[in-house]
Amino acid sequence: MKHIATGLIFLASSWSQAADAPASAPKSMAYVLQADKLATSREAAVQILATCERDLIVIDAAFSSEGDWTPSEIKTIRAGKSGRRVVAYVSIGEAEDYRPYWQKSWDADKDGKPDASAPKFLNAENPDWKGNYRVRYWQHAWQQIMLPAVDKVVAQGFDGIYLDIVDAFEFYEYDAATKDWLDNRPNPETGKTYRQDMIAWVATIAQRARATHPGFLVIPQNASQLIAHANYREIISAIGVEDLFIAGKKLRTEKQSRFVVSFLEQLKLGGKPVLVIDYPTSESIHTAAFEAAAKQGFTLLLTDRQLTTLGVSK
Repeated sequence: MKHIATGLIFLASSWSQAADAPASAPKSMAYVLQADKLATSREAAVQILATCERDLIVIDAAFSSEGDWTPSEIKTIRAGKSGRRVVAYVSIGEAEDYRPYWQKSWDADKDGKPDASAPKFLNAENPDWKGNYRVRYWQHAWQQIMLPAVDKVVAQGFDGIYLDIVDAFEFYEYDAATKDWLDNRPNPETGKTYRQDMIAWVATIAQRARATHPGFLVIPQNASQLIAHANYREIISAIGVEDLFIAGKKLRTEKQSRFVVSFLEQLKLGGKPVLVIDYPTSESIHTAAFEAAAKQGFTLLLTDRQLTTLGVSK
């Protein structure tokens, strides 16, 4: 038992444990995945991010197809505001055909399935995002592709990693026969549930990064159901949640948001930030959205769904 407890202490991370951390959760954030559309040049994009006054900045690990952010650029962006954190976006639950690891021979055929010669971890193409493919995230071969990406993020000088498609377990929980989702559905390959497999995958990433960078922030996006697991709450530093308060031009009711908020409250009790990213199509609901976020004690960003701008955060 002593060995297990020690492991949890090693993996645990809160916002205040990070080096030079601000005294409180970030009051504002930016989330830009297409930084090459933020300005007319790479240098200008760096300056816009550096001077944007946001406490937390989430950017893709790569500036664009031109290449990755350099340690010097990350340092410049971070130095723009005292206590700022700059974290790198990485998708861990889907493979993306525009990433360096992708091989052309893996491309899907007309039915959306990868070529027969593709690795076994590769599953069907996501019908909502062309070029993104579901993966069997628990398989060693996929993890061995992604862990070097974690190493690269650490080497680039980021303060943390922002993990997307953590909710990939939902794809595997869907039962086609009953046309319903089965919570905590067991994975026949591992003998654990698909949710447990995802928690283990996030833990592996956290351990990998924190082995060389203690206090490295690990921030998953969505998958709030996993917060019900105490070991998951120990591992993560914060959570990002999309579409919590807004649906297009309308504000969601408290009843509509309640299911997700019930999980988020468990994380907030542990002193870990909740970061909400909403995509309004009308400015008329901005004020009400910020009031809803303030009531819950959450950090809110209102931005475009393509994540090409700084959006609005306060």
